[in-house]
Amino acid sequence: MALLRKINQVLLFFLIVTLCGILYKKVHKGTVLKKEADDDSGTPEELDDEIPVVICAAAGRMGAAMAAINSIYSNTDANILFYVVGLRNTLSRIRKWIEHSKLREINFKVVEFNPMVLKGKIRPDSARPELLQPLNFVRFYLPLLIHQHEKVIYLDDDVIVQGDIQELYDTTLALGHAAAFSDDCDLPSLQDRHRLVGLQNTYMGFLDYRKQTIKDLGISPSTCSFNPGVIVANMTEWKHQRITKQLERWMQKNVEENLYSSSMGGEVATSPMLIVFHGKYSTINPLWHIRHLGWSPDTRYSEHFLQEAKLLHWNGRHKPWDFPSVHNDLWDSWFVPDPAGIFKLRNQNS
Repeated sequence: MALLRKINQVLLFFLIVTLCGILYKKVHKGTVLKKEADDDSGTPEELDDEIPVVICAAAGRMGAAMAAINSIYSNTDANILFYVVGLRNTLSRIRKWIEHSKLREINFKVVEFNPMVLKGKIRPDSARPELLQPLNFVRFYLPLLIHQHEKVIYLDDDVIVQGDIQELYDTTLALGHAAAFSDDCDLPSLQDRHRLVGLQNTYMGFLDYRKQTIKDLGISPSTCSFNPGVIVANMTEWKHQRITKQLERWMQKNVEENLYSSSMGGEVATSPMLIVFHGKYSTINPLWHIRHLGWSPDTRYSEHFLQEAKLLHWNGRHKPWDFPSVHNDLWDSWFVPDPAGIFKLRNQNS
């Protein structure tokens, strides 16, 4: 009898210990989940206040990205979060340039882009091999780099922003549209426009309409093209429509069939975007993408018009940090010297 009582006491003891353990775990788990919920509760509000801007910083032209960042930051009171994208061997240099210059006050993240995602998707033959650099395709992979934001701005590195970036961010995207671009047919008049030999502003300039695959798209060759150097993107729609997968599909088709090339339109990253976004994009105010400043060293905009422009884009071969170039005085004023002394200006004003 005494033995049975002792066994019951032992069993009761273990039962109490087990119940206490279960109760502790429930209480502890509830506390942890509440803490995680409390930590996350402020995140959406904080993200709503941020304007994410994606810009690439390539090794040989890192000064371009820094000048663009400086111009954006200096012309707004908005809370900007810069996503500065680079390849692995440049990440420490990007961080050093920002942290050891006047840009040290900006809010930024350095993001690595893995070029292996492009394996087998790019044709090696190009009249302009610099356009085949991996970072030129970062715009295809925005959702893989930016995870927490609903709306994102992507900018090429050869731009200067003269307006408040908040205005560009507030661009309205129509229901079902994953991105907004500036139409090439909306370009304002240029002085010496006849000097823009070879400038393309229709699909004919980017797609090879001799190929059956292109004909089967049913897109008129006279359709206005757009320039993807300035993008306002809706990440939810981008992912929902699987835009990245669509772009990769057209990159692979080009490898197989040579549907377009940089020798035709000058932009190997533009052609697949023209196909995927045809008839399914919103438009950006033309003053937020004044481009072709790098097309010819002899082509100039009026000074008055340049003052009205919100964003200037030196797309083309003639970059404002190099020689020859035009309107580079507007770019020089935003240049941030390289703390490492590697990037140097070679334009006529330097």
